[in-house]
Amino acid sequence: MKYIGKFKVKGLLGKGGMGKVFKVEYPVTRKIGALKLLEPEPLLTTLMGEQGVEDLFVAEAVTLASVRHPHVVEILDFDRFEGKPYYTMGFYSNNLGSLMGESYEVELPTRIIPVERSVRYCLQILDGLACLHDRSIIHRDIKPFNILLDDLDNVKICDFGLSKLRNEIFQGHESLKVGSPYYASPEQEKDPDGVDETTDLFSVGVMLFRMLTGRLPEKTSQGTYRATDNNPDLDTSWDDFFNRAMAHLPTDRFKDADAMAGELKELGVAWAEKKSKICSLPEDWLEEPEPLRGMRKIRDVPAKISRSDARQAFGLDKLMRPKQVEKKHLQLLGETLVVDHGTGLIWQVSGTRFPVNWKEGHAYIDGLNQKKYQGFDCWRMPTAAELVTIITPPSQVTQGAGICLEPLFDLSQNSLWSADRATFTSAWYASLELGFIDRSDRSSYYHVKGVC
Repeated sequence: MKYIGKFKVKGLLGKGGMGKVFKVEYPVTRKIGALKLLEPEPLLTTLMGEQGVEDLFVAEAVTLASVRHPHVVEILDFDRFEGKPYYTMGFYSNNLGSLMGESYEVELPTRIIPVERSVRYCLQILDGLACLHDRSIIHRDIKPFNILLDDLDNVKICDFGLSKLRNEIFQGHESLKVGSPYYASPEQEKDPDGVDETTDLFSVGVMLFRMLTGRLPEKTSQGTYRATDNNPDLDTSWDDFFNRAMAHLPTDRFKDADAMAGELKELGVAWAEKKSKICSLPEDWLEEPEPLRGMRKIRDVPAKISRSDARQAFGLDKLMRPKQVEKKHLQLLGETLVVDHGTGLIWQVSGTRFPVNWKEGHAYIDGLNQKKYQGFDCWRMPTAAELVTIITPPSQVTQGAGICLEPLFDLSQNSLWSADRATFTSAWYASLELGFIDRSDRSSYYHVKGVC
């Protein structure tokens, strides 16, 4: 399939029970977007009938079109192709599930997200839910893979295929499950039509627990949730929050998204104060770096490395983080450069002012060489192997001294392109803050930091 209507198909982004989502290019402007086409799984058609499935798909588009909020994905167009309805949205290559390292084996551990970032994401999600709930829309499938992340690392709630209006009766077959295991509230699993807005708040509680601990919530023998058992940066006030957010009875949860957000903001402020006190301890409290033992040679020639070979090639664990992290020997060189005495590499403190796609990143590097930035004309886009040498170790993402170390690099430019390709259409990038390597569509937007 080369075209869907006027849109040129550039690849398949994903597929679910109701349809497929394609990466498409708009005519003339060549803008990249996402297009969702109704192509349901046979089982869904058997359970609901062709007309029932189409009605649900159209209802999803109508729901999206009725909402206008910065943290809810926006529908841009609706039409039909060979009789099948489709709608288009903005293209966002990243989502919270990918950032956390969640797989389809949901039970496996995931990456821990720093407290400040986790709080910011959830406050944005709750703000979007407040808008939906104000319009009597209950999402019913809040989970990490349904939380898109835009180029500036802000969330966009998507996938409204299971949403419902308050008091609306779901016209699906009784055997059709509504929601996702582990994230759906207990009452939603038993009676999808009887849920209220607190079912979405329950799901947010599960997501936040997982972001902060890397694990799905499980009750202790006392029947309570304890995030503090899996993240010593947290205190018992967080346990109290989670026990209310994920209370078994809807009446015991936060009354609405604003109430939940209010308490979460207080926890965020308390954490910032705690972190400030920890980081004001004497400098000799921090660990001294080991003495330099000679320069390490790192691969500097770009390569094409498949997903199956990446962990071995880059020395990564199952969550795509470095298995071993060498001590860093970084030093500022003026105000705009960092020299790594361990590798002999010179890096930009910052890089591109705004996120760019992979092709634009190479053009940026060419510009650095043309003007001999800071007197050098050897600038290039780093390989993934070189990026591994500067990303933050997993042990420093949370817990102990790692939360206090001021990075020499500009962490507002957190996600960085590498020169290494993964496929014909994707390349590898690194997250400095979360300390992992992953691949992304080359149409995605990340920063570029030159190395020399």
